[in-house]
Amino acid sequence: MALLGQGALHKMSAELDAPVRYAFRLDEQVLPVNPLLGQHLCIEFLGAIHCTHCGRKTRKSFSQGYCYPCFTKLAQCDSCIMSPERCHYAAGTCREPAWGEQFCMTEHIVYLANSSGAKVGITRASQVPTRWIDQGASQALPILRVATRQQSGLVEDLLRAEVTDRTNWRALLKGDAVAVDLPALREQLLQRFAAGIGKLQQRFGLQAIQPLADSAVLEISYPVQAYPSKVASLDLDKTPRVEGTLLGIKGQYLILDTGVINLRKYTAYQVAISA
Repeated sequence: MALLGQGALHKMSAELDAPVRYAFRLDEQVLPVNPLLGQHLCIEFLGAIHCTHCGRKTRKSFSQGYCYPCFTKLAQCDSCIMSPERCHYAAGTCREPAWGEQFCMTEHIVYLANSSGAKVGITRASQVPTRWIDQGASQALPILRVATRQQSGLVEDLLRAEVTDRTNWRALLKGDAVAVDLPALREQLLQRFAAGIGKLQQRFGLQAIQPLADSAVLEISYPVQAYPSKVASLDLDKTPRVEGTLLGIKGQYLILDTGVINLRKYTAYQVAISA
């Protein structure tokens, strides 16, 4: 086997194409993944994790790549990132107000996607379509343009009374999702929750939350030669050397004939990749 590269692992870069084009990122190295389909691939954890923010060596990664001190002080690790409707910027208690202004007080999209079935989600407008690819969505449809992350979270909180905001990762990796009529679902949700959305518009202003009635469904295909009949998760913490024939890439998962591995989980791990 030939060493392709080694360094700190980051989530794969993904470029929208038919199918999506992926690349490993190891420090500053960018290694195309699609050409490795059908080849024997080995990922070896070299035993060190360095915080993706401060570079400190850490025995355990928190929130995908941070040491514990950074996990407890950085805004991007705060609980409101996972629950944006709980944003406390307006209360003056944001961990990093400047970071919040750049990443949270900016335009967001509320969307519907189909990864393992219909789901609702939010993302910064600048992260379209990357967010959908990272989730392994085969279909995606923007439904609302919202002024801030908190406001998008409040809208999502309404809609998830009807549609889940979670992806079943095992179902995602067992095959292609059955197509969903996302425009019809959009109309159904906007009608059902019109009163709740109207109250949020009264609170934040009509222009803060705007429906995207004319948006089209984006269809996304992935480089997968075969799906596993049984999904087995591979873990670099338990087995530092993971290897097998690469059968596909979907979301941030590698599908090997020996199991599947979520590379994003191992952000900041020092690894060597061979094929």
